[in-house]
Amino acid sequence: MNKPAVNVSVFIATSLDGYIARPDGDVSWLDEYEPLGEGDDAGYSELFNKVDALVFGRGSFEKVLEFDWPYGGKPITVLSSSLTEVPERLKDSVRIDNSAPLKFLEKLEAEGCRHIYLDGGQVIQSFLREGLVDDITLTIIPLLLGQGIPLFGRLEKDIKLELLESRSWDNGFVQSKYKVVK
Repeated sequence: MNKPAVNVSVFIATSLDGYIARPDGDVSWLDEYEPLGEGDDAGYSELFNKVDALVFGRGSFEKVLEFDWPYGGKPITVLSSSLTEVPERLKDSVRIDNSAPLKFLEKLEAEGCRHIYLDGGQVIQSFLREGLVDDITLTIIPLLLGQGIPLFGRLEKDIKLELLESRSWDNGFVQSKYKVVK
């Protein structure tokens, strides 16, 4: 398999025990900590400005619909086989696709896309299983949820990562950026 020339970046936060949300999808615990310093978004804006498009799973997309839409007109694809339409106000920037990860990246490459930000537990897991993720920036929140929606699921083989950088904040957040070793 030749991976299309589309860089796939994951940028996500988890609880210390590896959950991205409570069992019901609640992520309010992410806002229960002292904020980072003024203007510090843990590197999110830097990544957002580098990517050509964002790719969400259905659950993550439905969750962000609950917030003020922070993505402007940046192109977004929701990978889902069950979602059939997006809100009218987002039809110009959001599309739905139910392709397998490799086929989807081939489509993006043909459209001229070179770098995507991937978000959503199931979608991230499916891209990891197919060896399509290039880098992962993981911010650990100092909280044990005990149960919830895990970021990483079962894998058929080990995925080796190389630590590129790590940093921490006074509020206890620890962020590490990894390159996926191919």
